[in-house]
Amino acid sequence: MSTSNTVNLDGKSVGGDKKVNVAKKRSQWAELWKNLKKNKMALFGLFIISVIVFLAVFADQIADYDQVVIKQNLRYRLKPPSAEHWLGTDEFGRDIFARLIHGARVSLAVGVLAVGIAIGAGGLLGALAGYYGGKLDNVVMRIMDVFLAVPSILLAIAIVSALGPNLVNLMVAVSISSIPRYARIVRASVLSIRDQEFVEAARAIGASDARIIFRHIIPNSLAPVIVQGTLGVAGAILSTAGLSFIGLGIQPPAPEWGSMLSGGRQYLRYAWWVTTFPGVSIMITILSLNLLGDGLRDALDPRLKH
Repeated sequence: MSTSNTVNLDGKSVGGDKKVNVAKKRSQWAELWKNLKKNKMALFGLFIISVIVFLAVFADQIADYDQVVIKQNLRYRLKPPSAEHWLGTDEFGRDIFARLIHGARVSLAVGVLAVGIAIGAGGLLGALAGYYGGKLDNVVMRIMDVFLAVPSILLAIAIVSALGPNLVNLMVAVSISSIPRYARIVRASVLSIRDQEFVEAARAIGASDARIIFRHIIPNSLAPVIVQGTLGVAGAILSTAGLSFIGLGIQPPAPEWGSMLSGGRQYLRYAWWVTTFPGVSIMITILSLNLLGDGLRDALDPRLKH
């Protein structure tokens, strides 16, 4: 008997036919890319983010960390942009362009990892609360409401102040302050999915709750999480810069966009480049991520597909 047309409860082929699964996944990614290409602003944002990631990955090859980024050379302090120093030098004679691309590593790493942690923890809590409902849902959501009642930046300040200012604590603070947002998004998606036919069929054949949640419900709840995660990276980068600006983030002399802004603000009147270029870097990165996030939202929204 042929099993080539046999499908499981969530529409994927069974009987060892892995080629169909791979083709389906590829077609889904191809459809996403096809819809994303229709949005020129999203492609522009993707291009800018790709350039920033490229510079961050190859920062060591572009500029030596110890000699150019950290080492002070007061003979060249507050030099304006020139052929030797494309974006000028700071108050300690360090090359601003080199510090920016090395600082991009910190900002991107904190943004991506913090959002990843928040999605993992918040997504799990939201999935459990939405699937089981009842008292568990009430307890989890009330805890999330308590966190949401406190502005995220104030919550991050409190956590970093308690734990101490360093890279790991900064990442923890930013991720904890973002958990409630993803918990509520996943919970809302789970509530709309848990009573659908393929979930009921999985229960009927005796599938465990863990299998239903991780195999059927969460994969079908990822679209809004992907969009919010892209936008969340922008928010995490902004929070990181804000905490560093007030001295609770990455500590000098390590380069970070927020601390570079803070260190150069006293020279703004006669050395505008010291603060302008870190500020522009933050603005361009966040704008690009927002454009990409809006494009992903449109590409993943079935109501906008033709």
